[in-house]
Amino acid sequence: MKNYWRSLFIPVCLLLLGAALWIPVAHSQTAPTTQEVVEEKIAAAEKDQSLFDLYLQGGWLMHFIALCSIGTIAVAAYCGIQINKKKMVPRTKIKELNHLMSQRDIQAAFAACKSSPGPVTNTLAAALVKANFEAAEYNKIKMEQAAAETLVHEETRYMLWINYLNVFATIAPMIGLLGTVTGMIDSFNQLAMGRSEPDDLAGGIGQAMVTTAGGLIVGIPAMFLYFFFRNILQGAVADIQKSVTNMLDLFTGEVTLDQ
Repeated sequence: MKNYWRSLFIPVCLLLLGAALWIPVAHSQTAPTTQEVVEEKIAAAEKDQSLFDLYLQGGWLMHFIALCSIGTIAVAAYCGIQINKKKMVPRTKIKELNHLMSQRDIQAAFAACKSSPGPVTNTLAAALVKANFEAAEYNKIKMEQAAAETLVHEETRYMLWINYLNVFATIAPMIGLLGTVTGMIDSFNQLAMGRSEPDDLAGGIGQAMVTTAGGLIVGIPAMFLYFFFRNILQGAVADIQKSVTNMLDLFTGEVTLDQ
């Protein structure tokens, strides 16, 4: 009998030792520390969060910022097609009109303007309507006034589209600021209800930051495009004014093509 208990002594000791070692390991696996929980949440957020998740985090105001971005892209595309010196000040057409004006062929010049509508041709066509061979200098003063009025109208027509870029550049950051305010209000409401954990405040703060960033992402390029196209338009208008004035001088004989 003694030999029997002696033979069981060693296996029992091994079992007890294994149990003593297994209990802390199992406990550490089933009950992670707070630091480990935080690290797991951060890792999950970094892995799973996408741009669409950030968009949703910004709340309903992000829909209006998205509309501003679509409007900015559409207006910028239109301005890029319509507002450029190559199209607004066509050198081939100006050369043709210079020749016709030097020949005082009003009918052919007027027909050429109507066949190719544009800022230059529209301005010159308005001036040709006031031409009078019986008046002094062919009624040049009235022609210049008509050309100036038409050119202002053409500039205003183009500037209308450029101003939309300024509107989007102003509205988008303002919507982002509104999101900042509403997000902070939500966070303060959580604090007022006694919820001070990071998870309780993260929603409002996240909304505040995302909407602010979204508004600036739309507003900064829109403002740049506004000044960019405005400068192009101003340069084109100056070239048109110079070209039309030269055409009228050719018509009255004050300058010649050789000059």
